[in-house]
Amino acid sequence: MLDLMTEKVQDESRQGEAYAAFANDPNQYKKRFYIESYGCQMNFADSEVVASILHKEGYGATPNLEEADLVFINTCSIREKAEQTVRKRLTEFRKLKKKKKGMLVGVLGCMAERLKSKFLEEEKLVDIVVGPDAYRSLPGLVEEAEGGQKAVNVLLSRDETYADISPVRLDSNGVSAFVSIMRGCNNMCSFCVVPFTRGRERSRDAASIINECRDLFENGYKEVTLLGQNVDSYYFVDELNDRVVTFAKLMEEVAQISPLLRVRFSTSHPKDITDDVLYTMAKYENICNYIHLPVQSGSSRILQLMNRTYTREWYMAKVDRIRQIIPDCGISSDIITGFCTEEEKDHRDTISIMEYSRYDFSYMFFYSERPGTLAQRRYKDDIPEEVKKRRLQEIVEIQNKLSQESNKKDIGKTFTVLIEGDSKKNDKEWKGRNSQNKVIVFPKENYSLKNGDYVQVKVLDCTQATLLGKIINPEI
Repeated sequence: MLDLMTEKVQDESRQGEAYAAFANDPNQYKKRFYIESYGCQMNFADSEVVASILHKEGYGATPNLEEADLVFINTCSIREKAEQTVRKRLTEFRKLKKKKKGMLVGVLGCMAERLKSKFLEEEKLVDIVVGPDAYRSLPGLVEEAEGGQKAVNVLLSRDETYADISPVRLDSNGVSAFVSIMRGCNNMCSFCVVPFTRGRERSRDAASIINECRDLFENGYKEVTLLGQNVDSYYFVDELNDRVVTFAKLMEEVAQISPLLRVRFSTSHPKDITDDVLYTMAKYENICNYIHLPVQSGSSRILQLMNRTYTREWYMAKVDRIRQIIPDCGISSDIITGFCTEEEKDHRDTISIMEYSRYDFSYMFFYSERPGTLAQRRYKDDIPEEVKKRRLQEIVEIQNKLSQESNKKDIGKTFTVLIEGDSKKNDKEWKGRNSQNKVIVFPKENYSLKNGDYVQVKVLDCTQATLLGKIINPEI
């Protein structure tokens, strides 16, 4: 499960947000497209690939749904609520389509394969359905849909990585960017639909990743997040240079582009993160000291049912190893409560592993059975919803306490912060993140600073979710 939200989640789904951007010359495009993306960062990165493909076909992006000729929704199947949200939006799009002749509506991403017939035939909500590996076929599919046909391509690929496509950065702050390094997943976690919706794992050409990151830096970006369903299993055979590139090596080469380019990554599978990765993180100051390390459950019995391939004790040893090599590393997690057959003892094991790991924040959900997964085929979803919700509330309360304690420990410390923009609540304050991925808000005062600048900020106070500080050195 891949997720890097900057606030704790207390629901079983992530809220989608609209992605849109104007071209440099909005008049050069005769037609417009609009994209909304839901779910993980991989979906948001995919939307930028789609934007690049459409730009080459003469479509300009628009933030205004009403003026779009093409409307796409990039979907997530990881939670039931995410699917419900998508259905609601598609119903709203259909109403708009009746008013605007010629508008086409399409579904992209993870829901495309599973629900293509429902969308196209039963509910007649969309004109185009495109899976994650078929975005290159979009121009032809649009042409088919304009001719009155229902256009579908949900074929999965063994080699598609979109390595040669330069993404169009949508709704960007000009500071941080996502860079996809691999696609698909080989981990058959029993609760997860990703292997079925995104296919088998394949790693992108290392040179194309380095070139994309270098190009971003040369165009003013100061932070890249390397994305994959399981980045630690990145493995590329570079036949041209007769070498093998592991994730540790790839991360090192990205870090060497410039010490002013911050490097983050998501997501790690506990079984695959290696000492080489940890030592590389420790070696380079511009590789952020933050790891998203999903545990899912603290019970070895439940972990076995989830097919996570590690035990409770093994996971705790991995946390120990991270803190040994990177003492100030921030750690966050994904947690699912109420999985099939979960007992109170299993639930208490989850609480205890949270307290042992001292997560800075977590993404917490109650189990939502997904059709087609191993869990749906093998196990009965036998935990009552009221029990799931009660257990979820309990782990949320534990995480709130852990987050508060973690933030309080930072009071009095000074961090290097990359300015990402204005604070949401006050345009007289900046916001940014430290190496540990914690959001810090601080007054602008009279300094001549801008997005993308690095500053030294001393933490003076905190809330449960945010550090509050003051600039002590505006020039780094």
